[in-house]
Amino acid sequence: MVLASQLRSGMVLKVGDDLLKVVESTYHVGQGKMPGSVHAKLRHVRKGALKEQRWRPEEKLEDTSLEKQEMEFLYSDADSATFMDPTTFDQVSIPLEAIGLATKFLKPEMAVPVEFYQGEPVSIIFPEIVEVKVESTAQPVHQQQDNTYKYATLENGLEVMVPQFIKPGEVVRIEVASGKYVDRVRADARRL
Repeated sequence: MVLASQLRSGMVLKVGDDLLKVVESTYHVGQGKMPGSVHAKLRHVRKGALKEQRWRPEEKLEDTSLEKQEMEFLYSDADSATFMDPTTFDQVSIPLEAIGLATKFLKPEMAVPVEFYQGEPVSIIFPEIVEVKVESTAQPVHQQQDNTYKYATLENGLEVMVPQFIKPGEVVRIEVASGKYVDRVRADARRL
């Protein structure tokens, strides 16, 4: 058990049959006779949906932990993504709704930590920002300012808005949760 005032990002709570991961938690001071409260943004581990919840700071909540195991992404179908343990070759499937937008960025043979709850695979841990190659976009315009954008199609088929100076074949960083452009990866700084 954990007090609501002790909630931190990354903690996992068990509320009824639901597993909720704390995305962020803030304490709001009360005014006058109103007591303070803890506001938390939570992500449903099995469904990927976000929700917000409030508790009194002294309220006790049931916390739990998820086991993490490094696995290799094999393939995805209409409903789930399949991962394999590289040492035992055991395969597990996770519903696409639990993975969310990260499914667009999964590549075959990619190593991904898979989270398990009581032996059942429930979710994956995916980086917040990924590097992806631009497949096609309009030719770069260098006279334009950095705040004007154009459409670009990435190698995974996702369409994003990028600055005018980006050209086809360049590698860009994309925020996984929103699918938004972050910055361009310079050729000399690219990690191989």
